[in-house]
Amino acid sequence: MREPPPVRRVLIYRFGSLGDTVFALPCFHLIERAFPAAERVLLTNFPVHAKAPAAAAVLGDSGLVSGYMRYAAGTRDPVELLRLALRIRRFKPDLLIWLMAVRKASTVPRDLFFFRRICGIRRMMGLPDELERRDVPDNASAAHHRLLDAATGLYEPEPVRLARHLSSLGDARLEARASWDLRLTVAERKKAAEVLAPLGIQHLIVCGPGTKMQSKDWGVENWRTLVERLGARYPQCALAVVGAAEEAAIGTVVLAGWTGAKVNLCGLLTPRETAAVLEHALVFLGHDSGPTHLAASLGLPCVAAYSARTIPGAFYPFGEGHQVLYPQIECAGCYLETCIERDRACMRSITVAQMEQAVARVFAAQPQSVGVGLVE
Repeated sequence: MREPPPVRRVLIYRFGSLGDTVFALPCFHLIERAFPAAERVLLTNFPVHAKAPAAAAVLGDSGLVSGYMRYAAGTRDPVELLRLALRIRRFKPDLLIWLMAVRKASTVPRDLFFFRRICGIRRMMGLPDELERRDVPDNASAAHHRLLDAATGLYEPEPVRLARHLSSLGDARLEARASWDLRLTVAERKKAAEVLAPLGIQHLIVCGPGTKMQSKDWGVENWRTLVERLGARYPQCALAVVGAAEEAAIGTVVLAGWTGAKVNLCGLLTPRETAAVLEHALVFLGHDSGPTHLAASLGLPCVAAYSARTIPGAFYPFGEGHQVLYPQIECAGCYLETCIERDRACMRSITVAQMEQAVARVFAAQPQSVGVGLVE
């Protein structure tokens, strides 16, 4: 049997935000191990009016990819698609690696036609399996396309699903810390040390209270009350709030409830500099969001208030030691970005007391030295 030709150029197909890129980190490491000498370009979506994709904010100068290629998500413009096809043909990929999220089954044949017939790519890996290609109504829950663990009631985590599709390349080593290594630079860690220096406190709690999706929002007053209680309970800790620049006002309100050392870092750091800050923390508090998944990739325990808009387990922070508060209500799995009819019933059902208790469980599971000076 003839050996396949060597792979010199790899096109990796992965859309998504910061959290979506974090979920794929072990696969990026796996692809690098499988094709260390190949040029690896990520075909991904770019934000409107941005010169770089969200993925670049996570991958940075890690070397996990060589560069980025823009794909206008959802476009039907034939001129734009032709331009993309020409860019791909000029790149001449020897292999396409499909790292996409589960999508509507009808989009898969369309994309395959584009890559095979229009772009001329012959070799592909990681393609959706039969479960993900099931023909279900457009309004059906995403649960129809995911594996379910009947014993736990949780759906297959996204990093596990991605790694399973690339198992022919080898073991993605999801449990190994090295598989989640962001390869932060000296400059990124120096920036984190600079912004944390004024706190002068050994124990750090980091909170990311912002979210761009109404259905995921736990509410700024809930966060303010939670940190007020945590400040009284853990006086030896400092608090840092992280997020985008437009979330700085939320951070100010949340920090008003904290009487100890504190800093509002919203808009002051890149995602990778935020990751460097998170390396100093004991726990991260947040929603189903990019910062939460960034924290989890570092092995930092997360306490997360989760909207029931998604199915349980699929997009939880990956790894051990996390506390996810996911309300089991009848409309779970709705995938609504804005919840008007029920006014975020799932998020409103999560109490401040429940979140406080979840933080206490995280601290109780950490080494005894962490608890020095904490008020019980």
